[in-house]
Amino acid sequence: MKNIQMIIAAIIFVAPISLASCKKSGQDAQLSLANQTDSVAAWGGTKSLMFNCNSSWGIDTTGLNWVKLSQVSGDAGNATIQVAVSDTNYTGAARSKVILLNSANGLTRRINVYQFPYVFPNYNTSPKAPDATGMSSTAAQLITKIKLGVNLGNTLELVNINPGPTENYFKLLKQTGFNAVRIPAGWYLHGGDNATAQIPQEWMDSVKKVVQMCVDNDMYVLLNIHWDGGWLEGAGNAADSKKDMVIARQTAYWQQIATAMRDFDEHVLFASANEPFNVSNDAEAKNLVAYHQACINAVRSTGGKNAYRTIAIQGSEEFIQPGRYFPTDATPNRLLFEFHNYTPSNFAILDADPSEGGWGNIFYYWGAGNHSTIDDPFRNATYGEEADQLAFFKKMKTEYIDKGVPLIMGEYSTNRRKATDPIHVPRDMAKHNASVNAWYTYLTKQCLAIGAKPFVWETGGVFDRVNDTIKDQQTVDAIKAAL
Repeated sequence: MKNIQMIIAAIIFVAPISLASCKKSGQDAQLSLANQTDSVAAWGGTKSLMFNCNSSWGIDTTGLNWVKLSQVSGDAGNATIQVAVSDTNYTGAARSKVILLNSANGLTRRINVYQFPYVFPNYNTSPKAPDATGMSSTAAQLITKIKLGVNLGNTLELVNINPGPTENYFKLLKQTGFNAVRIPAGWYLHGGDNATAQIPQEWMDSVKKVVQMCVDNDMYVLLNIHWDGGWLEGAGNAADSKKDMVIARQTAYWQQIATAMRDFDEHVLFASANEPFNVSNDAEAKNLVAYHQACINAVRSTGGKNAYRTIAIQGSEEFIQPGRYFPTDATPNRLLFEFHNYTPSNFAILDADPSEGGWGNIFYYWGAGNHSTIDDPFRNATYGEEADQLAFFKKMKTEYIDKGVPLIMGEYSTNRRKATDPIHVPRDMAKHNASVNAWYTYLTKQCLAIGAKPFVWETGGVFDRVNDTIKDQQTVDAIKAAL
């Protein structure tokens, strides 16, 4: 099959039209479907639609055109029909068809078949049979094997920022007590912004080399698609008008990434995104889940060990959670949820006061016993302290872990200011350092307490990537104090 094949998916889902009770031979009318959601590869594929009816049934084929069915009528009992979408959708827009499944006992079910337009070639050109070797752990079991994690920040996701990591760098992390590395990665920014969304082989090899160094040191790796220029994470991509393009690019990239990394065992995990757009309504939530679903489908389609690989998804906790909006997976118990914690943001990431364009006053002090009495009162944190953090972690446990979805805190860090800084120097430096240490220890401890695992955001301020030494021993000690 040629590489110019389209990258689209037809999504089949079933919803009831009529549930009116109808009797036949003293029995309640029955027409139930086994699979309510499915996908058909646009370059030619067939899926099975399974249902049960206690009466004869038939399907109206009027106007189906590009949707082909193996059977259009049958008798009572279990039935399986093949639904095929073989035509390439060159129309430039998504298209859909409605199949009406009618039973003689008076029930009807509607099957909507969606097909996205051709955008990029199919990069799943060498799928393998599923291979469970070295992939026995569920997502929850895998999380228990991770102790502490570090982000390789501002490195592979951007261009020419930090020096590339070395084998000795990962050895240093491992010796310090970190056995997992989150690798934020860019693909669009590293040559994948072309007409076919093809990732340059040289860049793919560079990323794979870093992943290999981690695995060689018995470290777990979380490889993602980071901000990457905003093609997925930009706020505008919540809109329906961007949906087809985002799904196509997500599919194209993950087919390539997954194929390249397919032979790694469970030490390598994937993450669908980084910090997707904030979801504010149901329609946006559905679009974000569709983007995550595209990643999951693409990874699974490549086969091999990817059939069992753990995948992390992200999003607004208000909407993207089990029981509300959440992607599905043909491989059970291999999804986890990733959240980030920079609370309070005035303390963790803010670098400008209102007079300098900031959204609020910078906090220098955080936590019980760490507020300053000699600095300006507005430098003391007014929210996001222990009680708020405790409530947040409890909520995350209830909404995810208690529902069978494990968690990782994929990013967390805060500013440690220095007396030599040109501006924004705390007057009470001892209290400031105590605040930073307390924040790291408390967040790490509460994360571990609920069974989640933390990955500190690190861009070279804690670990020296040139000399492979520890630069900020206080932060390392504060994190490890939570163990």
